[in-house]
Amino acid sequence: MGKVIVIGGGAAGMMAAIQAARNGHKVTLLEQNEKLGKKLYITGKGRCNITNDCGTEDLLNNVVRNSKFLYSAFYAFDSQKVMEFFKEQGLAIKTERGGRVFPQSDHSSDVIRTLQKVLQQEKVKVQLHAKVADILAVGSEGRSVSGVRLKDGSVLRAENVILATGGSSYASTGSTGDGYRFAASLGHTVSECRPALVPFETAEKWVKDLQGLSLRNVSVSIRKGKKLLFEEFGEMLFTHFGVSGPLLISASSIVNDYMEDMPLTMEIDLKPALTEEQLDKRVLRDFEENQNRQFKNSLSKLFPAKLIPVIISLSEIAAEEKVNMISREKRMGFVHLMKHFPLTLQRFRGFQEAIITRGGVSTREVNPSTMESKLVSGLYFAGEVLDLDALTGGFNLQIAWSTGYLAGDSI
Repeated sequence: MGKVIVIGGGAAGMMAAIQAARNGHKVTLLEQNEKLGKKLYITGKGRCNITNDCGTEDLLNNVVRNSKFLYSAFYAFDSQKVMEFFKEQGLAIKTERGGRVFPQSDHSSDVIRTLQKVLQQEKVKVQLHAKVADILAVGSEGRSVSGVRLKDGSVLRAENVILATGGSSYASTGSTGDGYRFAASLGHTVSECRPALVPFETAEKWVKDLQGLSLRNVSVSIRKGKKLLFEEFGEMLFTHFGVSGPLLISASSIVNDYMEDMPLTMEIDLKPALTEEQLDKRVLRDFEENQNRQFKNSLSKLFPAKLIPVIISLSEIAAEEKVNMISREKRMGFVHLMKHFPLTLQRFRGFQEAIITRGGVSTREVNPSTMESKLVSGLYFAGEVLDLDALTGGFNLQIAWSTGYLAGDSI
């Protein structure tokens, strides 16, 4: 039985503490906030998308960076085991579209309560308002962990330390990047950290007129010059600054490497179920029904009311033009616009709006079978502090549970 200190009381830290305690160790969980699971509380819009009900290979396929590193962690504690863990503790869960798993109650607080209950059962000592200043290590070559020093100057000794401090997103929850500083001070490489799973700002100012408008069943493509970077079907949202919603949040992780090369061009196919020829026939039918009306009054069946003034302004047809006077050429241009509605993506929003952080502690310096540092013995990593990120749908929390479990289990 040894002493284990876990730094960070988020998803990865709590799971790591539970598993280390189940292995018979004396575990202290240090959290700088006034309560555990602050970021977990706001995930999934407060509903907490616990994991994704899919096979291990699908989990790996939804990891954007360093997916091979997670092979052992995912196989040790996959999404089925995560669901079993919570169900065994009495948390009722449900699966929604896309395999997304939520607590039956739709309250993230129930997930946190469940974890707190297990921490108590396993006799984990939880210290709140405990801000770590440094991780202590002994030896010059082949260094090993000896404990931590807190901001108040007190020293806690332990043979093993699990670093689960999170990334830099949502700093108000305590993810202030401290973990990167601790890792770097012990010789670890930390790659550049950027916001990921984050909305975009656009060059077009008219997006403000569409603020709050959600488009479902559209197709979005993003290009750098002629190179196609992203193409997907789903739901998106206009905001006062640009675009967001599930499609764009996922796109942000895929196009992240091109962030320096912004702006990127984006096109929305507003009618992806129809070819241009089929759409033209549909428009012709609408025009025939409204042939004596003005163009602006003939579009209610095609678009939400908010979108009509914007799409008219982007078309070559005057709002007041009578429908029966619109030329075939203008009509075909209008059809093309519906299939290629253009936007210019200028930049990402900041860490305050990012769901996760891209970048972090290099996975090359961490043993994927144990989550232990290859540079400092007794130092383990779990969760977002590592250079790992995945798409939305419960995959990032699965990374937290799996790496936390494996780190705790390997001690």
